[in-house]
Amino acid sequence: MVTATPPNSSEKNEETADPSGTPAPAPAASTNAAVALTDTSPGALPAAVDPDDLVATAKTPTLMEKVQAFRTRHEKWEMAAFFFGGFLYDIVSLSRIDDTLTLVQSFGYLLILASLLLLEQRFPEGTPPPALLAKVWRWREDAVHFFFGSLLSVFMLLLFKSTSGFMPYLFVVALFGLLVANELPRFRQMGPVVRVSLLSLCVTMYFACLLPVVIGRIGFWVFLLAVTLGSACMFGLMRLMARWRTDMEYVVRKVAVPGFGVQVALLVCYLVGVIPPIPLAVQYAGIYHEVKRVSPGVYQLTSVDDSIWYKPWTWFGPDFVIRPGDKPYYFFRIFAPKNFAPYKVRVRWYYDHPEKGWTTNGSGFIANVSSNGTDGGYRYYATTSNLKPGNWRVVLETEAGHEINRLSFTAGPDTRTEPRDLKVEYSTLKEVIPLSAEAFEKTRKPTGAAAPSEPAAPAAEPPVPAESVPAAQ
Repeated sequence: MVTATPPNSSEKNEETADPSGTPAPAPAASTNAAVALTDTSPGALPAAVDPDDLVATAKTPTLMEKVQAFRTRHEKWEMAAFFFGGFLYDIVSLSRIDDTLTLVQSFGYLLILASLLLLEQRFPEGTPPPALLAKVWRWREDAVHFFFGSLLSVFMLLLFKSTSGFMPYLFVVALFGLLVANELPRFRQMGPVVRVSLLSLCVTMYFACLLPVVIGRIGFWVFLLAVTLGSACMFGLMRLMARWRTDMEYVVRKVAVPGFGVQVALLVCYLVGVIPPIPLAVQYAGIYHEVKRVSPGVYQLTSVDDSIWYKPWTWFGPDFVIRPGDKPYYFFRIFAPKNFAPYKVRVRWYYDHPEKGWTTNGSGFIANVSSNGTDGGYRYYATTSNLKPGNWRVVLETEAGHEINRLSFTAGPDTRTEPRDLKVEYSTLKEVIPLSAEAFEKTRKPTGAAAPSEPAAPAAEPPVPAESVPAAQ
């Protein structure tokens, strides 16, 4: 850099002085001219520089570079979008648990996740990625979150279908909390601990869904077999990772402890009833004043609504109004996969006693259920006697005590003396939600016979007259 020093004002140059002795004015600098300071001899004119040479010539970013810069600025939002994208995708596309495509798709997701976790240990941050994956390696984080989101959404939806209890909902919330923890810096510094834990969870839950479909049964030994297979997968992952990690302490601390720890936790959760009896699921349930079989495959469901639309004070009355001789009927449709072995379920009634709290009303009613393999499931009903005004709860559970469904309702005396306004609905083999009387009449043949396409006699549902259904005493 050359510094220009102004000449001494006391010195006069005769070439720049006016003959009259008055200094000549300095020439005005051009606003569009660029002057470079160079080591020129005194009196020489400076060389002019092209203005274009002074313009910055930085490379204009391409579209891909702009996209990458945007992703870097919103990295956490991107991961969250991929996770919830996978979750929403499975909400829309999830079919029955015994659907072959669903089972194969989930198995493929597990293979991809296990491969990505192994590759991340084989090629840690700062090392060149594998040549075949060089172009897509930067998307691995998004892929991990998408596949975890998809798998967890499948299991959470199946859990929601298989239970209505409070404890399983906490289990679902814990799944979300574990995934969110994976995004926190403190947990990310722990390495693959959280991801191995999630993978261990997903593997065992996958087997817990697959084995009942293949074997056709549920029970503790079936879930124990799922935990055993999940533990075997974690042991295989640990052995493969040990080939690239000479530090065995790292493998034990980062893979073995979280992987096998999740297996133990799942087994404990099943024993205490936190994990519901997948794949059983109640498709529909309701409380009625009367349930009776009117024709092969058709149940008539009668309920009473004592609310009057123009009297607001009647809108919030009891759910079940009682007159002498009334008793509640619990009607439900329960689904099990095709070729599922016959099983037993128990219906329990609970009453909120003013002094004792929630107490059981009898020992419960055991129902023998057969799977007909249809989407609507198998229909059954049970009733109880000695109905008292107050809060009631009816719970459907497996023979081992795992809750499948619960309904809460309030009972109160019917203060009206005029004839009741009855609401009649019909439950058919094909329709999960009961049909109104008008809609049911439209589905019947002109001769008034059974609904179209219904068999003459139900193959999976033997006649169960209302009077013969044992009541919980």
